[in-house]
Amino acid sequence: MSKKGKVEEMEAELNDSQVAENPELNEETSAEANMEEEGEVAVEDQLRAELAKEKDKFLRLFAEFENFKKRTSKERMDLFKTAGQEVIVSLLPVMDDFDRALKELSKSEDKEMFKGVELISNKLKETLKSKGLEQIEVAAGDAFDAEVHDAITQIPAPNKKMKGKIIDVVEKGFRLGERIIRHPKVVVGN
Repeated sequence: MSKKGKVEEMEAELNDSQVAENPELNEETSAEANMEEEGEVAVEDQLRAELAKEKDKFLRLFAEFENFKKRTSKERMDLFKTAGQEVIVSLLPVMDDFDRALKELSKSEDKEMFKGVELISNKLKETLKSKGLEQIEVAAGDAFDAEVHDAITQIPAPNKKMKGKIIDVVEKGFRLGERIIRHPKVVVGN
């Protein structure tokens, strides 16, 4: 061992013996050690609190993003379901014209023309049905529902049973998926 190493070793032994002999030095060094430990613990607790705060912030942001994804996905699905609504609504008067034409052609003697127009009408109805269009079934004698039906006029009921009920259907109603795109126009008895 070198002289310098021996000197350092002797100084360390001297310090250890002084600490053992002098309790005041021992308390000071342990107090300093305790303060250092308390400082480390305080910093550690502070870091844990900050970590918990950031973790909570992350979880909330993640949940908000998941809700956003679900909402936009639902909106997109609704849009696809009713994407052709404008075109279908514009074809409803054509369907009404076909019904009127069929009614008049059934009175004529030309059965071949009636069959041809009926085939075209059925094809149009089936095509629109495949796109989600449904006719709202309404008949005379059904109860009037303001949520579904559109009352265009009220007439005196022919009997007491027909009071508040549908007397006649003027125009058919349709729904596309879950949405009513045209309310049936009805005459109500009062």
